[in-house]
Amino acid sequence: MLEGVEDEKLYGELVVIANELADLSSRVRAVCVEAQLRSPSDGLDIPGSLAGVHRALSKAGNSLATTAEAAAMLRLAVGPVPVGAASVRRRAEAVYEHVEEAERLLRAEAGS
Repeated sequence: MLEGVEDEKLYGELVVIANELADLSSRVRAVCVEAQLRSPSDGLDIPGSLAGVHRALSKAGNSLATTAEAAAMLRLAVGPVPVGAASVRRRAEAVYEHVEEAERLLRAEAGS
């Protein structure tokens, strides 16, 4: 995703965002492991009580893809990018929000 970014300042901004997103993987895994423990499944069926968790994680995955797309578009930009990685940061924020929502829904499901 970062290969080919020639602007050092932009590259530095993108590295920070990429590292932060990579750090989310342990949280996503924890949600998945806990969901599987609560409602074991071998198939593709999603237990109704965890449908919101699944939906939030799916949205996080989609937002991650649009974040990568925004970073790729910056790589193709001609000349300096005046706002830096702001568009990538905005899209990355959606990933965080969806992961937080999945965590919240999993906690709420445990409390019911």
